[in-house]
Amino acid sequence: MKRNRFYPLLALLWLATACQSVQPLSIDYMLPAEVSFPASLRRVGVVNNMSASPEAARMPEDQEPPKDKLEIRRKTEYYLGDARLATEALAEALAAENYFDEVIICDSALRAHDLTPRESALSRAEVNRLSRDLDVDFLVALENVQLRSLRRVNRLPDINAYYETTDVKVFPTFSVYLPNRNGALTTIQSTDSIFWEEVSASEGELQARSIPKDELIDEASRFAGTTPVRYLLPHWRTAQRYLFTGDSVDMRDAAVYVREDNWPEAIALWKRHYAQKKGKQQIYAACNIALGYEMQDSIAAATRWAEKAVKLAKQRVERTESENDLSYYMFAYSYWQELTERLQGVARLDAQMQRFGEEPQIQGN
Repeated sequence: MKRNRFYPLLALLWLATACQSVQPLSIDYMLPAEVSFPASLRRVGVVNNMSASPEAARMPEDQEPPKDKLEIRRKTEYYLGDARLATEALAEALAAENYFDEVIICDSALRAHDLTPRESALSRAEVNRLSRDLDVDFLVALENVQLRSLRRVNRLPDINAYYETTDVKVFPTFSVYLPNRNGALTTIQSTDSIFWEEVSASEGELQARSIPKDELIDEASRFAGTTPVRYLLPHWRTAQRYLFTGDSVDMRDAAVYVREDNWPEAIALWKRHYAQKKGKQQIYAACNIALGYEMQDSIAAATRWAEKAVKLAKQRVERTESENDLSYYMFAYSYWQELTERLQGVARLDAQMQRFGEEPQIQGN
């Protein structure tokens, strides 16, 4: 999943250089799944539809030349993941979220007797039979899981040590099947990575402490099995936010209300500050008002105020052509983008949470 990197970098710039005080804080919010399931689908079966042929257990590896003078060696290796572990990990991850009433796992590999590796979608008859045998409403099937491992060893002359990193990218493929339907309802191809690192005084000791191939495949396969959950279920995201404080009585008093979790009173002071000030002070106030509404789940109102901050910052950049003012514009624009993403997903999230009788998110002014 991509993350916008402007936000934290610009905030650090302000903390280091700006007279305006900036207070970082974290916010947890829920995003909708990419796949929406009707509330009637309450029991899910998780099955392994990946070939278990031993001939396909490992693909060729590439030895690469070092990329810089401190890098001693690098190696890229390709593997097929452990289908059993990935399937079990997915079933456990789905069950842990308590979104469905029951998660049933099919222990046997459906392609276990294949003589050659192959990818084959479940037929309508197979889906109907498995759904009936497992007593489930629909199926999630592991179709494939590939791994790409990049190991790098670097020399650290400043501390006379060696540093190894192992970065494994996982490429699992899962499909969702409904009974009495030809073909998959949807197929999910997710990509993510898992990382290991080691430091040692000698190359020999470093090699001895390096994660073994079998353990790497096992851990990466389990990790790969968890990655589709964010596509299948509503999920939480932790994001960094920044609060502008100081420079006026209203801004300082509003910060006190924030510490008391009294966002309505803080918003009232920020709105007064916004009406009385110009330039950067208006940008600070607009961003704070957007944050205040977001903290109350009034995402539409938060988005509107973030858009006001973007317009003000853009006008200032066009007038001054200052790099510092450009950083404020990028900050406001990045925040507006995140809020827009949240706003676009509100209706879908509300629909997905209706199975629990959740109230729709507040869309205050």
